[in-house]
Amino acid sequence: MRHSELGVADAAAAIRDGRISSVELVEDSLSRVQEVDSPIQAWAFLDPEHARRQAQMADHRRMAGLTLGPLHGVPVGIKDIFDTADYPTEFGSALWRGRTPRTDAAAVARLRAAGAVILGKTVTTEYAYFHPGKTRNPHDPTRTPGGSSSGSAAAVAAGMVPAAIGSQTNGSVIRPAAFCGVVGFKPTHGLIPRTGAMLLSRALDHVGVFARSVVDAALVADVLAGYDGEDPDTRPIAAPQLATTAASEPPLPPRLAFVKGPAWKAAEPVLEEAFSELVDALGDIVQPVDIGASFDRGIDFHGIVMGSDMAHNFRRDLGKGGDALSQQLRDLLRRGQQYTAHDYLEAIAAAETYNRMLDDLFNEYDAILTASAPGEAPVGTATGNPIFCSLWTYLGTPAVSLPLLEGPNGMPIGVQLIGRRGNDARLLRTARWLSRHLAGGAKRPKSPSSAKGSSRRSGQRRPK
Repeated sequence: MRHSELGVADAAAAIRDGRISSVELVEDSLSRVQEVDSPIQAWAFLDPEHARRQAQMADHRRMAGLTLGPLHGVPVGIKDIFDTADYPTEFGSALWRGRTPRTDAAAVARLRAAGAVILGKTVTTEYAYFHPGKTRNPHDPTRTPGGSSSGSAAAVAAGMVPAAIGSQTNGSVIRPAAFCGVVGFKPTHGLIPRTGAMLLSRALDHVGVFARSVVDAALVADVLAGYDGEDPDTRPIAAPQLATTAASEPPLPPRLAFVKGPAWKAAEPVLEEAFSELVDALGDIVQPVDIGASFDRGIDFHGIVMGSDMAHNFRRDLGKGGDALSQQLRDLLRRGQQYTAHDYLEAIAAAETYNRMLDDLFNEYDAILTASAPGEAPVGTATGNPIFCSLWTYLGTPAVSLPLLEGPNGMPIGVQLIGRRGNDARLLRTARWLSRHLAGGAKRPKSPSSAKGSSRRSGQRRPK
């Protein structure tokens, strides 16, 4: 088994116990990048020598008997909208080419404090919006990896790093996780600070995590979560203990509410078939629930908030950027300028109303079961439709995408679980339980959409 095949928890334990060194792990990750990244192009910036120096320092710390963090010596990827003092941060835009921050974003600083090795910066779409970067899907380079956290999802899926961080303002963690066949976790809004990351929308921006298992995603999120005085949406609350809870067994088998919601109009036939088989396979665990037509406006409200906030936050960029900004981005910013104050305030207020309406559902069910994306990753460069994420991002609820289904072209299809705001640990525990339940003997959906466990195949680019 190659070191690069290790997950976050196993790699950290192996380094801590002296079974492998950080240098060996990082060297194997760099070797993996060299082997497979040419058709994938997951990295915006990669400095192998700098990564090796970080690993050497991690090993020196261990040999000196100093305290080790939970991610000590483990390489991670950083989406190129998070400031890094030792790498450029260019937001996927020619307008910001050569930008070199002097400080780390809060998320990056917390990863370093936990002992992680920052392997490099992963590709983002322009301004974390729709205009694609260079990254291709690890399972089929003719297809998109999704966006906007394209490089982070692809790097984890291809075995280049065991974990990476991204962001979600619409569907930018859950969708690429689904298309690339990895676990993607978007926490409750405000659980992880966004200080030092590109600001698209204070109301919608989330920091998220990519990993190969639920527990690994929870471990990284544990490191990142917590209060930051520079992010007004974080709160001084007790540490959520995500990894410990995620690894535990629920006291009773979870109950899931299968919700189609307003996004289901975009479902492709393969998705309809796959979820019909999945719901049948889960039996009494899951019940169909209609959340009602009142939620239909939620996706439109999300668009109003996102467009308005981005038009405000990037007004100077629009004025000076000209052709350096894509037409897609310019169209969004100009559209956002047309919304009225009434439109915006109505959309902001409605989110709280919707969350109160969901409280009764979460009193009865552990999580909502729905799709992560309309189907398999599309062929071409467009990053795919984020509609299955829009409502949940707007509501700030925690969400996780699990690589449990496979389409007729051998591509992953993600299963999304949604939890009550603030119940991130319970959601992750439910997600791990569901993955193990399907892997351990539950009736499997038939071909062409077959349920998989957490170790689904990753095609020709899986670590060997």
